[in-house]
Amino acid sequence: MNLMYTLSGFVVGLLVGVTGVGGGSLMTPLLVFLFGFKPAVAVGTDLLYAAITKTAGVFVHHGKHKSVDWRIVGWLALGSLPFAGITLYVLKNLMAVGKETTGMITFTLGVALLLTACALLVRSWMLRHSAKEEIDDEHSNQDNSGRFSPSWERFATVLTGAILGVLVTLSSVGAGALGTVALLFLYPRMTTLKIVGTDLAHAIPLTAVAGLGHLSLGNFDLQLLLSLLAGSLPGIWLGSHLSAKIPEQFLRPALATLLLVIGLKFVLQ
Repeated sequence: MNLMYTLSGFVVGLLVGVTGVGGGSLMTPLLVFLFGFKPAVAVGTDLLYAAITKTAGVFVHHGKHKSVDWRIVGWLALGSLPFAGITLYVLKNLMAVGKETTGMITFTLGVALLLTACALLVRSWMLRHSAKEEIDDEHSNQDNSGRFSPSWERFATVLTGAILGVLVTLSSVGAGALGTVALLFLYPRMTTLKIVGTDLAHAIPLTAVAGLGHLSLGNFDLQLLLSLLAGSLPGIWLGSHLSAKIPEQFLRPALATLLLVIGLKFVLQ
């Protein structure tokens, strides 16, 4: 167990608990810049870390709140899991012929961070807008919660899953903020609680498949994973209790600005 990794996990967990920002958008850049991990190892370890931590969140959302729409989770997974597998296959074959994949992963990570920074700002507005117009769940169902007709709704959801599958597999970023914004757009009449729970439930199989794929490629550090978990779990718990006391209107823009700067650094290097 490395105390510096554990402390970093605690700080990231604290920020995740306070802001609701996905851990990958904060953790992966920290592992690359502060500790000097190769981007592929940082991504692979963070994906497995995310799969474990998000599982606990789904137990809360589905077990306590019944706030997961498994129909939508299935459509998202229909796009994300095959494309995660295709992305891993491409990475494996590039490595097999001796091509360096660090540049591709680094660039994708930068793009994902830039998108997440934008989504973070839009997500705040969309969640507030959704809360104002939120309707009782018994009046929001699969027939009226979507923006499009049923056939286009399924297509758009599967396509969204496919895009997330590629982004998350290459960068470990996007399953949180980007997924939530996409669902808020596609299903404007679905309750906010169900949007968050559904996005969280979809992130588990996606991060697990992508993480196990990276593990098979050797992009993984067990000591790092255990140290991050030891720090982040109490950090998330503490952050969730502090969230009501910290002004979100200041913290979220600051985090979005930080992600924009880091994303530009990854894209331009």
